[in-house]
Amino acid sequence: MRSRSLVLFMLLATAPVLTAAAERPEVIALNQRLATLQSDPQLGEFAAYEKLRAQQSVAALAKARSRDRESAQILADRRVEIAETTARAESARRQSQRLDRTRSELLLEASRREAMRARQEVERLRVQTQIQAEEAERMRLAAETEALARQDFEDALTSVTGKQTQRLTAAREKEAQLARQEAELMSGAKLPASRFNDRGEVFSLGSAAFESGQAQLSSSGTSSAAALAAYLQAKPKASATVQGYGDKQTPGQRRADALRDALVEAGVARNRLKSVAKGDGTQSRAVEVIVSQ
Repeated sequence: MRSRSLVLFMLLATAPVLTAAAERPEVIALNQRLATLQSDPQLGEFAAYEKLRAQQSVAALAKARSRDRESAQILADRRVEIAETTARAESARRQSQRLDRTRSELLLEASRREAMRARQEVERLRVQTQIQAEEAERMRLAAETEALARQDFEDALTSVTGKQTQRLTAAREKEAQLARQEAELMSGAKLPASRFNDRGEVFSLGSAAFESGQAQLSSSGTSSAAALAAYLQAKPKASATVQGYGDKQTPGQRRADALRDALVEAGVARNRLKSVAKGDGTQSRAVEVIVSQ
């Protein structure tokens, strides 16, 4: 607003000179270009300094003597062109920033919705599995009086339970994948590699996650901790066990505590976390984070 007021002030201050030079078409043309730029609803708020310098050059052209008029016109033309180009560039940059923000918001919202659908599917399958388990138990008790019938039933139960467990596992992996995408979008960092086993989802951090010979997290370890914290916040019902593996200089418990404290500092409730020491670590395994429902 201050820059716009300054430009208007300069326009008013140079009005007498411009009136005196009204017979000069080059001055009129340049002033019309500046007026058009100033009144443009998309460009008028930008390039205040460049427009001020252009107005000063036009005013100088209006007052220039014949011998100086050519160089003054070249300068005025150049500065008006700079003001127009700068205003268009600033407007385009502002629009690009708005588009980038909108794209990020849309991606995040889509990820959240997909994660919610995945969690609902996991819950539906869990209830369905529980119902089937209860029904299977009822059938097993009814078939105990006949050994052959019991064996046939147990074979069928194993098949049904195996298929249902596979579906439940697939749904949980889908939920984890969507939570991973949301966490990486929120934190701006990549999650460590993970695998699934009977304990849950296991993330492994190598020795590069810590400063050499210390339990303090390195820059890459801090980035991984931020991504893990966002991942746990995307899975509010999950808990995590941080297992530390030591070496000759750093006990495993100190490594586990350092990562746990970083997760708490990033917003994860302490009662959802547990840190324990394990055996000796390797270059590829200094800490493991086990996430379970």
